[in-house]
Amino acid sequence: MEGVKVEIRWLDGEGDGDLSLPGYQSELAAGMDVCAAVKEPWTLYPGEIRLFPTGFCVALPAGYEMQVRPRSGLAVKHGVTVVNSPGTIDADYRGEVRVGLINLGSDSFTVCRGDRIAQLVLAPVVRAQLQLVEKLDNTLRGSGGFGHTGI
Repeated sequence: MEGVKVEIRWLDGEGDGDLSLPGYQSELAAGMDVCAAVKEPWTLYPGEIRLFPTGFCVALPAGYEMQVRPRSGLAVKHGVTVVNSPGTIDADYRGEVRVGLINLGSDSFTVCRGDRIAQLVLAPVVRAQLQLVEKLDNTLRGSGGFGHTGI
């Protein structure tokens, strides 16, 4: 299956061979695992939020975003997840891709250089054309909000 071209560049000193580029871990995986580019181990304490470096920048084609999502194993086993899930890397952003993690678990969690901390999913983006109207059409749901259909 042919993919969409995404340019990636290591930051100075990061592409020296001890970090892996983001990569798919199975043939049909939707997300590419991304590694932490910390210089030394960082401990994430319960309730703490930290922004983790990845050591690279990307150039996405127009019409795409890169979503930063949690890795299910970290979330389920340790309570460590992406705080703004999914985070978005916009097509015009050229800075370092960084991952905001939060520890929702009851134990501290240590991230070492090269640990897989999140996954990246490339997704198409459709831009909205907002149209101001006087009234919206009616639906069966109407204005029913959170929990309106029960548990």
